[in-house]
Amino acid sequence: MTMTYETILFEVSENIGTITLNRPDKLNSFNTQMHAEVADVLQRAIAEDEIRCLVLTGAGRGFCAGQDLSNRRVDPNDPNAEPPDLGDSLDHLYNPMIRAITGMDIPVVCAVNGVAAGAGANVALACDIVVAGKSASFIQSFCKLGLVPDAGGTWSLTQRVGVARAKGLALLGEKLPAETAADWGLIWKCVEDDVLLSTAREIALGLAKGPTFGYGLTKRAILAAAHNSLETQLDMERDSQRKAGRSHDYREGVTAFMEKRPPVFTGK
Repeated sequence: MTMTYETILFEVSENIGTITLNRPDKLNSFNTQMHAEVADVLQRAIAEDEIRCLVLTGAGRGFCAGQDLSNRRVDPNDPNAEPPDLGDSLDHLYNPMIRAITGMDIPVVCAVNGVAAGAGANVALACDIVVAGKSASFIQSFCKLGLVPDAGGTWSLTQRVGVARAKGLALLGEKLPAETAADWGLIWKCVEDDVLLSTAREIALGLAKGPTFGYGLTKRAILAAAHNSLETQLDMERDSQRKAGRSHDYREGVTAFMEKRPPVFTGK
């Protein structure tokens, strides 16, 4: 049975699944329902062969403000009130979402419009290709609440921009403009606001027509490189290339090259 979505929009066109976070009055912040709906869509994307690329974006004036704190309130007048178990929230909601995005074979393109704050910023950074409008910004707002960057934030920041900048962003919680994020290598590209979605769509169209079997192997190899030695990584590249070389996509790519025609990849 297909789930009915109330906090997101989802459509499939030209082998691209587009997820739009759709709580604009709350800056698309995550509540329990949105988590469930996004999780359902991600599993559909993994299971359905028709979907060969995902695009993730937000409705309204912002991409995502992170967690809806109305779900996480602590009674200030009751010192004995049981605090929420935020670790449980990560275990069952955010971490499975990040693992699904990074672990699926198909590419995930994120189009960041407006603010991406807290977990919203780090969900964006978990995607494979991140394009942001010039008015967009990234904020590691956790420090304003006495919290630790989550949803993979401490990993993605450190891997992409280094320890010094990761600490600055995490401990100061300053707004990082999209153009600076692109200059630092935190995201792929910064574009004019009015071409953000068309740029993301164009990238997604190219990826959806590509050899997604090889894309999946590439994603896993790049993630593994963060902790592998060179020797281990060389072995992984060998094993991945062996799998890629036995794929239908490789056979089609070589055949199309020899026949001087566009390849028709199937992700197999």
